[in-house]
Amino acid sequence: MTNNDILRRIRYTFDFNDSKMIALFGLANLEVTRGQVSNWLKKEDDPAYKNCTDAQLAIFLNGLIIDKRGKKEGPQPKPEKNISNNIIFRKLKIALDLQANDVLDILDLANLRISKHELSAFFRKPDHKHYRNCKDQVLRNFLKGLQLKYRDNI
Repeated sequence: MTNNDILRRIRYTFDFNDSKMIALFGLANLEVTRGQVSNWLKKEDDPAYKNCTDAQLAIFLNGLIIDKRGKKEGPQPKPEKNISNNIIFRKLKIALDLQANDVLDILDLANLRISKHELSAFFRKPDHKHYRNCKDQVLRNFLKGLQLKYRDNI
């Protein structure tokens, strides 16, 4: 999955307009224009398409966390320069204040069933012996489950 695809799916799931998208970037201290957001949301075959970098997606997800959970005390987290599916998954879990059972229920909505142990492996530190890379299929199904859960409730 591309960063742009993830951005599009989150925007659709929560029905964010351009102003909300710009505000989310702003919450994490990145000023973006409506044109930048528009180019990130275009399909790959559009001539105006621009690639959303890992750092930009990390900033957007940090802004989503601040929007949904509030700003935490002290220094704000620095956006990652390289972002993996595991980091994206964890940031969405934090933003939506989801517990393991909530995540499993959301995956179940998308017809993906995994155990609690498999799920916890995605959120471990990469050097942990039980760490597991989150494949695109798992993240795609999680985003689909989020859409099924939240899009209908707007």
